[in-house]
Amino acid sequence: MAAARGARSGGSAAAAALVSALLVGCLVAGGQGAEIRRQKNVQAALRAKWAGTPLLLEASELLSKEWKDLFWDFIDHWKELERGSECLTAKCCAQKIVEDARTLLNEPLSSIFEFSLTLRSASPRLVLYRQLAKESLSSFPIDDSPEQISGHGTGKTFDEAVDPSSSGGTCCWVDTGNVLLFNSADLHEWLGGLGKLAMDSTEHPELFDFDHIYPRTNITAPVAIFYGAVGTKCFKEMHVQLAEASKQGKVRYALRPVLPSGCGTTSTFCGSVGAVDAVTLSGYGVELALKNMEYKAMDDTAIKKGVPLEDPKTEDLSQEVRGFIFSKILERKPELNAEIMAFRDYLLSSTVSDTLEVWELKDLGHQTAQRIVQASDPLQSMQEISQNFPSIVSSLSRMKLDDSIKDEIIANQRMVPPGKSLMALNGALINIEDLDLYLLMDMVHGELSLADQFVRLKLPQSAAHKILSAPPPAESNSFRVDFRSSHVHYINNLEEDDMYRRWRSNIQELLMPVFPGQMRYIRKNLFHSVYVLDPASACGAETIDMILSLYQDGVPIRFGIIMHSSRFINVIEESDDTLTNNGEDTSILITRLFLYIKETYSTQLAFQFLSNIHKSRNGEDDYNEELVEAHQVEGAFVDSLLSNAKSHPQDVLLKLQKENVYKQEAEESSRFVHKLGLYKLQCSLLMNGFVHEASEEATMNAMNDELPRIQEQVYYGHIQSHTDVLEKFLSENSYKRYNPSITGKSAEKKFVSLFASYHQDSSVFNDMNYLQSPGTTDDAKPVTHLLAIDLSSKVGTKLLSEAIRYLMDRSDRARVGLLLYVRTGASSPILLLKDIFDRTISSFSYKEKVLVFLHGLLKFYEAQPLPASSVADDWTRNMMEKVYTLAAETALPVDDYKAWFKSFSADTVLKGIDKLSDFLFGQLGLVFGSNAVITNGRVFIMNEGESFLANDLGLLESIEYDLRTKYIFEIIEEVEFAGVDPDDLTSQFYSDIAMLISSSMSVRERTSERAHFEILHAEHSAIKLNNANSSIHIDAVIDPLSPIGQKLASLLRILWKQIQPSMRIVLNPISSLADLPLKNFYRFVLPSMDDFSSTDHSVHGPKAFFANMPLSKTLTMNIDVPEPWLVEPVIAIHDLDNILLENLGDVRTLQAVFELEALLLTGHCMEKDRDPPRGLQFILGTKQRPHLVDTLVMANLGYWQMKVSPGVWYLQLAPGRSADLYEVPPKLIAIDSLRGKLMHIEVQKKKGKEHEELLNAADDYHFHEKTDNKGWNNNLLKWASSLISGDASSKNKADKITDRKDARQGETINIFSVASGHLYERFLKIMILSVLKKTQRPVKFWFIKNYLSPQFKDVIPHMAQEYGFEYELITYKWPTWLHKQKEKQRIIWAYKILFLDVIFPLSLRKVIFVDADQIVRADMGELYDMNLKGRPLAYTPFCDNNKDMDGYRFWKQGFWKDHLRGRPYHISALYVVDLAKFRQTASGDTLRVFYEQLSKDSNSLSNLDQDLPNYAQHTVPIFSLPQEWLWCESWCGNATKARAKTIDLCNNPMTKEPKLQGARRIVPEWAGLDSEARQFTARILGDDVKSPEATPPPSETPKAEDKGTDQDVKDEL
Repeated sequence: MAAARGARSGGSAAAAALVSALLVGCLVAGGQGAEIRRQKNVQAALRAKWAGTPLLLEASELLSKEWKDLFWDFIDHWKELERGSECLTAKCCAQKIVEDARTLLNEPLSSIFEFSLTLRSASPRLVLYRQLAKESLSSFPIDDSPEQISGHGTGKTFDEAVDPSSSGGTCCWVDTGNVLLFNSADLHEWLGGLGKLAMDSTEHPELFDFDHIYPRTNITAPVAIFYGAVGTKCFKEMHVQLAEASKQGKVRYALRPVLPSGCGTTSTFCGSVGAVDAVTLSGYGVELALKNMEYKAMDDTAIKKGVPLEDPKTEDLSQEVRGFIFSKILERKPELNAEIMAFRDYLLSSTVSDTLEVWELKDLGHQTAQRIVQASDPLQSMQEISQNFPSIVSSLSRMKLDDSIKDEIIANQRMVPPGKSLMALNGALINIEDLDLYLLMDMVHGELSLADQFVRLKLPQSAAHKILSAPPPAESNSFRVDFRSSHVHYINNLEEDDMYRRWRSNIQELLMPVFPGQMRYIRKNLFHSVYVLDPASACGAETIDMILSLYQDGVPIRFGIIMHSSRFINVIEESDDTLTNNGEDTSILITRLFLYIKETYSTQLAFQFLSNIHKSRNGEDDYNEELVEAHQVEGAFVDSLLSNAKSHPQDVLLKLQKENVYKQEAEESSRFVHKLGLYKLQCSLLMNGFVHEASEEATMNAMNDELPRIQEQVYYGHIQSHTDVLEKFLSENSYKRYNPSITGKSAEKKFVSLFASYHQDSSVFNDMNYLQSPGTTDDAKPVTHLLAIDLSSKVGTKLLSEAIRYLMDRSDRARVGLLLYVRTGASSPILLLKDIFDRTISSFSYKEKVLVFLHGLLKFYEAQPLPASSVADDWTRNMMEKVYTLAAETALPVDDYKAWFKSFSADTVLKGIDKLSDFLFGQLGLVFGSNAVITNGRVFIMNEGESFLANDLGLLESIEYDLRTKYIFEIIEEVEFAGVDPDDLTSQFYSDIAMLISSSMSVRERTSERAHFEILHAEHSAIKLNNANSSIHIDAVIDPLSPIGQKLASLLRILWKQIQPSMRIVLNPISSLADLPLKNFYRFVLPSMDDFSSTDHSVHGPKAFFANMPLSKTLTMNIDVPEPWLVEPVIAIHDLDNILLENLGDVRTLQAVFELEALLLTGHCMEKDRDPPRGLQFILGTKQRPHLVDTLVMANLGYWQMKVSPGVWYLQLAPGRSADLYEVPPKLIAIDSLRGKLMHIEVQKKKGKEHEELLNAADDYHFHEKTDNKGWNNNLLKWASSLISGDASSKNKADKITDRKDARQGETINIFSVASGHLYERFLKIMILSVLKKTQRPVKFWFIKNYLSPQFKDVIPHMAQEYGFEYELITYKWPTWLHKQKEKQRIIWAYKILFLDVIFPLSLRKVIFVDADQIVRADMGELYDMNLKGRPLAYTPFCDNNKDMDGYRFWKQGFWKDHLRGRPYHISALYVVDLAKFRQTASGDTLRVFYEQLSKDSNSLSNLDQDLPNYAQHTVPIFSLPQEWLWCESWCGNATKARAKTIDLCNNPMTKEPKLQGARRIVPEWAGLDSEARQFTARILGDDVKSPEATPPPSETPKAEDKGTDQDVKDEL
C-alpha cells in the first residue's frame, strides 16, 4: 500500500522502479504472458429511442431553467450566423457553448450547466417541441394560399414537409392559430395587418407552462408561436421581427426550438452538433454478476463471427488500478509502454474470488472501511473497491485491522443498524432507494440556485448555508383554533363538579396501560369539546341532545357550546357589519333565553331548555330541518321554568323581550363565531381547538387523537396536575381564525418565487411602496402581502377594503403592496381611482392617516354606481370633491391632488397596467381577471362567492410567518451585511430580503424528514471533506459493500468533482458477514467533454467499460437505470445472460447497446374519503388520438402506470363504466425530462352514482368492445417513433401476418411466456412451434419484453409471418413501493405472477402462461375453453407418482402441509388466467399484498412465482387442472408420460442434469422442432447452422447426486 500511495502522490521514479522490478517477476513465464494477452473486456452503452437533438438548443433549455431571461440572452448571443464559426469539431462547439454560458452564470452553477449539457438532460424537452411542431403542421388543411408550405398536406411526414431541399421549403414557421407563416415577408404582412383584425376572430394557439414567452409581453395580444432553431438563416430574420413586435405590444411571442431533420445542412456547424447522432445517455449503472451455474443452462449454439461493432477506442488509463495511476507512469516512462501495460493487465487479471473462508469474512467490512479512510482519495478508493470487489476481496481480507476503526463502527451501530445506508442534502433526508443522477443533480441544482440568489441579495455565505440547512417547522393540515372567550358555555367542570369527586386526580395515570377502547377517568379538564352551533337548526338540536347524553353517561370530557345565529351572520356578511339586525331572529331569542336561565338558575337547566325546544316541536327522535318558530321557543322556555320559577315564566318572557335583555351578548356571540370563521360549517366541534365534525363518533375519535399528544406532554413533564391544559395548548400554538382553504393540505397550496421578477431591469418592485399599520412604518416586516386586485370586480374592491381594514386593526409583522389593475375596456372613473390610489401610496404611504383616506375613498367609490359615459364628468367631479374633502380631513396636501387631477392621463395608467399584467399573468401565472393575495410567495386566489375578511389576512400572516418565515427572519436579523452601504440597510431592505428569501424557499421541493447524523462518531471510520465556501453539505451513512454503496460511491464522487461540497460520510459495513456481500462488477456511466469528437461533428456518448474481466466465470449483465426508464437491449451478438469471455475467440471486447424505449408516467389515484378506486381505467393520448395507451388503478395505494415518450399528452377516464361512474377533467401532462412524471389524481363519483360498484360482474365485457387490441402497449411508442422517423413498414408486415392467419379459424388463443438468455429463447421458439402444430385456431403470443435479446426480437416478426401467428411484446415497470427483488432470476419469476391485471391490455379476457422450456402435445384451444368454475386462476397440481423424489416434496411436510390444509400444491410451468375474473375480484392486488408481507423475509417465497399463488389460494382460489396437462420427468415418472398434453423440462434437484441434455433425452420430437427453429433463425440472421453435439441415447439416465439439504426446489425458469 505504501507503494500504491507513492504512485498516487506523484513519486513517479519510485513507482517506475517498482514497476520494472515487478515486471521481471510477473512476466517470467511465457504461459502467464499469453494469459495476459488473452484478457477480454465488456462494454455497454445506452441510447435514447428518439432522434438526435441539437446541443445548442439543449443549452438554451438548460439556461431557461435558471432564469427565463437567460434563454433570450443566449438566443441573442447565437442568432448571429458567424457565432462559433471558428469551430469545426463537436468538442469545440460544446466548449464554446459552455464558455458563453459561463458569462451568464456564476460558479458553481456554470459547472452544473456544463455537466447537465454533457448529460443531455434537456433532450426530451426538444423532443416535446418536435411533437408540437408536427401537430402544428398537421392541424391546417390543404390550402393553395402562398403561406402554405410546399408539400404540406400531401401525406408527407413532418421531416419531409420541412425539408429545405424541397421547392419552397423552409426550416422555420410561425403558427398564429389560424394561419402558418413560412417566411419573413408573410410574417411582416401579417404583423402589419394586426391592427385591422377583429381581436375576437383570432383563435389563439394553446400556450403551456414550459413555453418560452418573450419577456414583458402584452398578455392580451394575439399569440404567435415560432418554430425554428437558432443557427439557421430563417431564424434570425423571423425572430428579430417577432421580438420587435412583442416589444411594441403587437403580439405575444412564444418560441419553440425545433430543428427538423434536413435542416442541419442549412444550420451553422455548431447549430447542428448532436442533431445527427443518436442521443447516448448516461447516469445509469451496469453490473456483471457472477452467475450460479448449478443447472448449466447455457446455449451450445455457436456465435456468428465478425461482430459489426467497433472495439473501444482506448481504455481509461487515468483510473486507479490497485493504487497505480498508469497514465502518470506512462508519461514518465513512455519507453516501457508494452511492459507497463502488461503489468496493468496482470494486476487486473488477479484471481477473482466469489467465495472466502468464514474466518476471512469475519472483519471484511471493517477492513474495507480502513482501506477507504486511509486512502489519499477516499471517494475514489470507495468507488474502486465497491465496483471491482471480486478482484480486490482477497487482498482486502489480508489487511491488518486497526482496532480503533472497528470499535468506532461497532459503537455507531448501536445508533444505526449495520449495513443501513442514509443520505441527506443540507439536512434533508433523501430516499436513496429511488435516487438517481438526474434527481440528485436537480436537487443540488435547486440548492445552488437558492444559494446564488442569496449571494445576489448580499447575504454572507454563512447565513446562506444556515438558511439552507435550517429545519423548517413541520407542516400540519390541522391547526388549533383559539376559541377562548366569554361566549363559551360549559355544562360541566371535571375539576370542580360533585359528580366527578370520586375520580382520581393523578394525571400520571394517563401513562398507564388500559384495554383498547377503555376511557381514563381522571378528575382533570384534559379534553374540552366545544360545539359551535345555531340552536335553531336541526343539527344544533341533535348536537345538544348528544352533549346531554354523553354528559349524563359520565364521559370524561368537558362539554361546552358557542351559539350563533346563521341569519344574523348573513346580515353581517351582506351589510359589511355596519347594520344591526332589526328583524325577529329565533336563534338570537334562544341564545338570550339560554343566557337568562344560565344566569338566574343553572347551566344544566339552560341546556335542558335547549333540548326541550326540539322535543316540543318534533317529539323524541326526528330532527326537523325547518327552522324553529318563536312560539315553540317560548313554549319550551315556559315548560323548562314552570317548576322552578318564582314568578310566572310568561311574565318573565314578556319582560325579557320588552327590555331586550341579553340581546347585545347574543349578537356578540354571533359576531365572535363570524370572526372565528366557523359559521361556514353549520355545526362543528372544537376538541382542545382542533376542528372536527359535531357527531358522537367524531367526538370519541377526536378524543382518541388528542390523547397521545397529552400523554407526550405529561411524559416529558410539560403538563402537570396544576397545568391548565386548554390554556397551554391554545397559547402555545393556535390561530384566532378558521379557514380550511388557507390552512388546508399543502398539496393544494401554490407558491411562486418573486426573486426573478424582483431583479428584472424594469421590475414592478422598483416603483412599489407598501402600506403599513400606523406607527410601524420604520419597522422591518417579515411578512409581505401583495394584493392583485381587479378594480372592476366586486370581489376585488371587497378584498381591497378588507386589506385596508386589516392594517387599520394593526398588524406589526406585515406590510401590504397593492397591484391594482383593470380588465380591458375599463372606464375612465376606474382608471382615475387606480391613479389616485397609486399616487397616494407612492407619496404618502408613511403618513399617519393615509389608511383612513383610502378607506373613505373606497367607501365612496363602492356606494356610487358606475356612470354611463354621458355623465362620467359629473361622477369625476364628485370624486374630486370627495378626494379634496378626505385629504383635508386626513392632513394630506390637497394641492397635490388638484395637480394630479389635472395631469391625469388614462393612456399612462393603461401602460402601467400592461406592465403589471405581464408580472401577474405572465411571470406569476395568475389567470387574467383573478384577484389574489401573494403572501411571501404563497398565492391565494379569491373565488367568487367566498368571503375573505381582514381576519383571513391575519390568518395568512400568522401561518406563513410561523411555517415559512420566522426562522428565516431570525437568521436575517443577526446577519452583518458586508459590502452594503449602511444607509441602504433600511427596514424596507430587510423586509424585501425576508419576502424574497421566503418566496424562494417556499418553492423548494424537499422532504421535512431529517436524521441526527451528528450523534455518530466520525474520528476513525468516516470520510470528511470540508469546503467552507460551499453552500452544499452532504451527510451520509454508507455500507460500501452493498448495491446501494456501489451507486452512491459514484454519485458522491461525481458531486465532489463538479462542485466540491462539504461531505461527512460515515462508513457502516456489516460487522460479521456470512457470505461475500458483493458478487458483481459494477460501472456507473458518467458523461464528459471527451464524448464530443475533436475531429468532426459526431457525438460518441459515454459507455460502461469493464477491462480485463475473468475469462472462465459465467457473468450476467444487468442494467441499473433510474426508476422512470424502460430499457431494452437492441444490439448484442452474445448472450448477455450467460457471458463466458473465454468463448469470445479473437474478439477482444464484448459489446452491448441498450435503448431507452419509454419513460414512465406513474400516479396514485384516490377517491375522497374512500379507498382507492381499484379497477378504474385511464386512457392517454393526444387531442387528435385520445386513446393510445390504457391502464387500470390498483387497490395498492391507488397506483397506476403508463409508458410514454416525451411530448404533451392528455389523461382521461376510459369510456365505459369508469367514465359513467366517475368524473375528472382531462389532465394535460407534459413529459419533458428524463425523470418521467408522478401524478396524484383525486376522482369523485357522479351525483346519484355514489353507491354503485365500479367492478361489476355484469360489466366484464363492457370495456373495449370496439377496440382492436393489436399493438396496445406499443401504440404510443410506434406513433412517437413515426413522428420522428416516419416508418410505415410495420403496417405491411401486419397485413402479411393477417393473410397467413386467415387459414386458422375460431377464437384466438392467447399465450403468455417469458424468456431470458439465448438458451431459453431457443426453447421458446420450440414451444411456439409445438403450440402451432397442434391447433388450427388463431394464436397470439405475449412476451415480456424486458429480457428478450435483440436477435429474438429481430427473428420473431419473420417467424410470425412465416407461421401465421400474432405476437405482442409487453412490459410493466416494477413499482417503487413494492419490495424489490435483487436477482434477475427472481425478478423474472415475479413478472409471471405479480402484474397479471395490469401488464395486458384491458380488452384481453383470458391468457395461458406456458413456460419457455415446455413442449405442447395437445390443442391448447381445449385448455383455453375450459370452464374454470368461476376461479381466476387454473394450475396443474404436482404429480406424486415418482417416489424417488419424495425427499424433495417440501409441500408434504412442515409449514406447507399445515398451510395448505389438504389443498394441492400446484406447479407454475403452465396456468390459465381468467383476466376478467382476476380483475373483477382484485386478485392482483391481493397477491401483491401477500407478496409484500412475505418477500421481506429472505427465507420466504424461495420459488416465488409458484409459492405465492399456492400460499394465497385460500383467498385467490385456484382451479386444479387435470394431471395430464403438465408432465415432467422429475416429479411424474414415465408411467404417465404417454398421456401428457404438455411436457415441461423441469430442473431435477437430484441429478442437476443440464437442460439441453435433458431435452434431447426426454422428448423425442424435441430435436426435430429444435432443428426447424434453428434453421429458420439461421436463414433470417444469415448464419450457418452447425449440427448439435451428439446426444446421449434416451435410455441413458443421468446419475443422481446427493440430495443434500436443498428442500426448496425451483422447477422451471
